[in-house]
Amino acid sequence: MTEQQIVQVLESQRKFFSTGKTLPRAFRAKALEDLEAAIRRHETEINAALKADLGKSAVESYMCETGMTLSELSWMRRHLAGLMRDRTVPTPMSQFAARSFRSPSPYGNVLIMSPWNYPLMLTLDPLIDAIAAGNTAMVKPSAYAPETSRVIQKLISECFDPEYVAVVTGGRAENQALLNQKFDKIFFTGGKTVGREVLRHAAEYLTPVTLELGGKSPCIVDATANIRLAARRIVFGKYLNCGQTCVAPDYLYCDASIRDELVKAIQEEITAQFGADPLKNENYGKIINQKHFDRILGLIDPAKVVTGGNSDAQTLRIAPTVMTDVTFDDAVMGEEIFGPILPVLTWNSLDEAIARIESHPHPLALYFFTSSKANRKKVMDGCRFGGGCINDTIIHLATSAMPFGGVGESGMGGYHGKAGFEEFSHTRSMVDKKTWIDLTMRYQPYTSLKERLVRMFLR
Repeated sequence: MTEQQIVQVLESQRKFFSTGKTLPRAFRAKALEDLEAAIRRHETEINAALKADLGKSAVESYMCETGMTLSELSWMRRHLAGLMRDRTVPTPMSQFAARSFRSPSPYGNVLIMSPWNYPLMLTLDPLIDAIAAGNTAMVKPSAYAPETSRVIQKLISECFDPEYVAVVTGGRAENQALLNQKFDKIFFTGGKTVGREVLRHAAEYLTPVTLELGGKSPCIVDATANIRLAARRIVFGKYLNCGQTCVAPDYLYCDASIRDELVKAIQEEITAQFGADPLKNENYGKIINQKHFDRILGLIDPAKVVTGGNSDAQTLRIAPTVMTDVTFDDAVMGEEIFGPILPVLTWNSLDEAIARIESHPHPLALYFFTSSKANRKKVMDGCRFGGGCINDTIIHLATSAMPFGGVGESGMGGYHGKAGFEEFSHTRSMVDKKTWIDLTMRYQPYTSLKERLVRMFLR
């Protein structure tokens, strides 16, 4: 789509929104119903696209993409009426007689820019929230996942007219053309570098922005943890989608006294979950493209590899890799890994670990394996991060009952469920003042009696 075409579609969406057709609950509910039907209708095609782009198995595709999208859809359909209702709040006596309430209102025309690592879910989940909130939307999937982008374009075009929801495919030129336009809301998921560009462009029009970014999410393990179970859950969270998950444990930070036991358990779990040769496991994914494949390989220090490290350039696969004796000065600790490498670092005191984590930008996620309530409280109180788990990894984003988002450099704003509806809505504060009585104390001329009344009510 050229910039001129983008301008034309955006203008048609502005006109459509101004008709008020997106506002009724019945319209929003029908849109969600149509989207759900399209996803179910194209599930086989979605699986094939995710397999082509990222090597995902059908089970992983449903568990981490299609199923989670359908879960968000069903939650939103069940709760839509309640989310749209005005919420009465207490009215101060000084404003008697009146009713005060909070009223959600759609922003209008929104832009959703999504990444390649979970190309279906991270495109459609925010779209679901935007539709439920009563907006029109322009959706820009990642060019790095072309097959999934094609399927997304197909199912959205089957459901919606472009004046309501439109898909823009392409690369940097299309991204730039979109960011040159004035939207009422921008929702971006991706890396920090592009996130800064999005924020800079949005500032030109003072457009509100949601940024879902990433960072180096630590996985802390203390000496009280269940080592075998921790290893199983860490391996699952780290190597899912070949480590190309924004909330994957980026590095393992464990008590020095349990490092060897934990690393041994992780090595055994890698074999148990992926087989003796993961590169031959048809259910193990691949790196998205050659550029990222080469970048990830460049982070591996062969001298520190205790498991994995091997790769297949033909299939863009890198085996689950564990590196020990890593320090914060190593190359692998200089950037978000976003691949199947697990560096293992150690600490001698939990206070030391907390201080070190806090000295870096706040991560999108943090995971802590422990049996100690005191240690859990210490980490929760001492670390700032987007979200996370105690004694598990990544599953905190799999519920519509909790917002998902970052803090600081890992993002701003959150979505899923109620939080997603609110992220795409402006909440208006309203007072409905009655006409059968009018307290005169606020009007001039001011008297000592009026002053006493004002002081009595406002304190």
